[in-house]
Amino acid sequence: MDAILISLFQVIDIVLGLVVWALIISAILSWLVAFNVVNLHNQFVSTVGNFLYRLTEPMLRPIRRVVPQFGSVDISPVILILVIYFIRSVLRQWAVSGF
Repeated sequence: MDAILISLFQVIDIVLGLVVWALIISAILSWLVAFNVVNLHNQFVSTVGNFLYRLTEPMLRPIRRVVPQFGSVDISPVILILVIYFIRSVLRQWAVSGF
């Protein structure tokens, strides 16, 4: 039974790692669009941006409601990444200690 739970924790850890990468890529893409480095009229860029928005926005929206805005700087992805790293750390400790 322990092997199943450890495997489950590893899968959750991998998914959380992928979410962190999606947040980072989404933030970089939003900066590139804001500085006119890439154009949303390009179908590929628009598709990737739309996918990342739909993936990350449901997780970022509750944080944006709570955290005050700092002008045009959005720190909600940083907060979510820190929360995800905390969750990953807790999961790893549980997996190592045997619950």
